[in-house]
Amino acid sequence: AYPKEFKSKEAAGQVRKSHFTFSYIGGTSPLLFLAEKFAILDGPTMPIIGEGEEEPNDTYIEQLVTSAEAAIEKVVELGVADKSAIAVGGHSYGAFMTANLLAHAPDLFCCGIARSGAYNRTLTPFGFQAEERTIWQAQDTYIQMSPYLFANKITKPLLLIHGDEDNNPGTTKIQSERFFSALKGHGVPSKLVLLPHESHGYRAKESVLHCLHEMEDWLKKYCNDN
Repeated sequence: AYPKEFKSKEAAGQVRKSHFTFSYIGGTSPLLFLAEKFAILDGPTMPIIGEGEEEPNDTYIEQLVTSAEAAIEKVVELGVADKSAIAVGGHSYGAFMTANLLAHAPDLFCCGIARSGAYNRTLTPFGFQAEERTIWQAQDTYIQMSPYLFANKITKPLLLIHGDEDNNPGTTKIQSERFFSALKGHGVPSKLVLLPHESHGYRAKESVLHCLHEMEDWLKKYCNDN
């Protein structure tokens, strides 16, 4: 999943993808784990809405958790998921989402996988994603949206993967390194994997296969109904 900000409910409710679109499976796509008999909910919408004078991110956590709860209720209702064995994962802003869900909704998921994310918004003080305010203009929002500052609230296992040479200014590898240190310091089962010579996305065959290997091992260890 990849949360997206909107200024109205109407804009958030627009259909942006055809039901007849063929599934595309990329090199590190979670859909590959269908072969391992995992059910995958790929790309559920996570709208973050702020109408009128309100800014979407001022209630980011509340809206994010509500969307996650709705997604879980649906897959359980469909009979394709066990509520006690649901993992959450994402890349970049999706990794940021993953960390926030484990910090603020610890009972929803059994584990998480976060790739190339940013977890401390004080390190991106002049804005991020669709947030145009600086940290000096919206200090409380920046703090509440920083899972690094809530590492003591995380209890479920979290796998962090990052390109060792990530050149995206918002997701430098120090984000994962500092977050991993915070998790370990609070006794959270966690692992940090740095992929040599990789940037924000992973290109080398060795990196892609290593990434898939780490994710598969993590899911088999922490996400099962046994």
